[in-house]
Amino acid sequence: MVARIAARAARTAQSRRAAIPPDRSGPAAPSASAAVRTGSVRLHLAMDLPYPTDIPHVCERIQHDVAKQVTRLTGLEVGEVTLTVRRLVTAADASRGRVR
Repeated sequence: MVARIAARAARTAQSRRAAIPPDRSGPAAPSASAAVRTGSVRLHLAMDLPYPTDIPHVCERIQHDVAKQVTRLTGLEVGEVTLTVRRLVTAADASRGRVR
């Protein structure tokens, strides 16, 4: 349940901080996993980001937003949020969706 909350929070943060619209035609939705310990949680996120972007700044803002939202919704202290950038998406990639 915590991972699902984190994934939704990551999608919202991705939309706000990286200017990627939260629709289904764009990049793949962020994924999240959570390791819950007594009263705290460690999160791992994986997502696409736009190219070009200030990757360190955007990642930091997304990590902060997700931690804040997960704490607010679950009451758990977020000890760590790691974020893996799966791929960088150009405007052309985002407009045509992900092709396999």
